[in-house]
Amino acid sequence: MVEYWNERYKQQEYAYGIAPNVFLKEQLSTLQQGKILFLCEGEGRNAIYAAKEGWEVSAFDLSIEGMKKANQLALENNVFIDYQIADAQTVNYPVAFFDVVAIIYAHFPSSIRKTIHSKVINWLKPGGIVVLEVFNPLQLQNGSGGPKELSMLYSKEMMTTDFNEMAVLKLNTEKIILNEGKFHQGMADVLRYVGQKKHISLVM
Repeated sequence: MVEYWNERYKQQEYAYGIAPNVFLKEQLSTLQQGKILFLCEGEGRNAIYAAKEGWEVSAFDLSIEGMKKANQLALENNVFIDYQIADAQTVNYPVAFFDVVAIIYAHFPSSIRKTIHSKVINWLKPGGIVVLEVFNPLQLQNGSGGPKELSMLYSKEMMTTDFNEMAVLKLNTEKIILNEGKFHQGMADVLRYVGQKKHISLVM
């Protein structure tokens, strides 16, 4: 997979454009700026947007070519992002560190998905937010991007199971028109989720 993404990202053109994901932009506009983490951030379009809006941004991806373009985009926009080359299974961040974790079209095999989502919950502060947009199984009928393997497409049931420690603020499957660079174009079936990590209540 590293070779696949390096090949995609080494082209001069930004594979998914440089504008932020629409759903992410909508959700961040409702939140107080703080520390935010982007999983599998690729060429950095969402991370750079958040940094421009005043967020303290961390991000990681497997692709060094993606990181190069993300850092170039950050330079062009006069912002800084803390971008690491890392695997979602092994990357480490402090517990209860982030105010928001963003998962935008980061799809994982079923064998590791729940483990990675559990790490996301651990990285969030109490009251912290997960913002997620991914493809749902109906996306297999579309040509607008995403995995072609059913097990890597996400359902509502997966979200309620994986994030069962979270309060659900939004959980919808939607049909949208994607316009994100060369590889996300046209009708798409997506799942949009916003969850909040519950505060620990002490029973006396």
